[in-house]
Amino acid sequence: MQALIRRRNIPTNGLHVVENGHVVAVKQMIYQWSAAAQGPIELLSFAALRARNDGGTQRADFCVLGFVESGAGMLSADFAEYALDPGSVVALAPGMVHQWRDIDTVVGSVVVFLPTALVTTAAQAASTELGRRIVWQPSEADRPFIDMARAHLVLESGAAQSAVAEESTRLALTLLLTRLDPMTDDSATGQPLFRSFRVAVERDFRSHHDAAHYARTLGYSSRTLTRAVQRATGVTPKAFISERLILEAKRLLAHDGLTAAACAVRLGFLDASNFSTMFRTKTGQTPGAWQRQFAPRRSSEAQATSR
Repeated sequence: MQALIRRRNIPTNGLHVVENGHVVAVKQMIYQWSAAAQGPIELLSFAALRARNDGGTQRADFCVLGFVESGAGMLSADFAEYALDPGSVVALAPGMVHQWRDIDTVVGSVVVFLPTALVTTAAQAASTELGRRIVWQPSEADRPFIDMARAHLVLESGAAQSAVAEESTRLALTLLLTRLDPMTDDSATGQPLFRSFRVAVERDFRSHHDAAHYARTLGYSSRTLTRAVQRATGVTPKAFISERLILEAKRLLAHDGLTAAACAVRLGFLDASNFSTMFRTKTGQTPGAWQRQFAPRRSSEAQATSR
């Protein structure tokens, strides 16, 4: 097997689980492609996913697409619950904390891939936005195109390994993601400036909390950026950045078990009190109170994993 990322003590089969030192219950999933995969893209059934899934909470460094053909189950993702029903599409972006539950009866397919597998910059940008819509039912108008694109991906990924087969699989995945892209059906959120802003925030939010940085980086005035973001989301660029910081803080507090001070450092705050004030203003709770809600869950999952 050829590894994309080499770490010590990584098992050599399936989706590889790495304990990163201070994660209590969340498993950091590091993607490595299997010998049968066409590059950094792998297709598997829900049956195979069940065999690799221990029921715990996971945080992956790769993208996941799921297609439910029959059966039912549940998915927890970033503090929300989603029902999996026949026809559901699942999209998980890198970094999302998630847990598959009660998927014993689910039949369907899962696509695991790295954003770099996609052949266009627009598709790579779309892969960072997958978490905007996590579980949904495609419209009747969209479904035939999605089904055809998925069938073509299955066909290409099953071909004998070669440079042509790998490139064709990348193209097929790019087509599928383009058909699934939740922003293409919304003229406001799909406009180029907002999409560029969203990608830049995802890249820089830990080190840059000010909207002016993104306006400069993208080559627009602050006023133009504000208009674009408000038209797409109804909030200012500053509020959008704050929401992304809060989501990451919740992940670190609830699942990684970091202290408020450690979160502040991880998220680029020079003063931990400023981080705590922002968190309380946005959530109505102190970081410690938020974290205590999830302490029993982390403990029970850690015990289940150690059995």
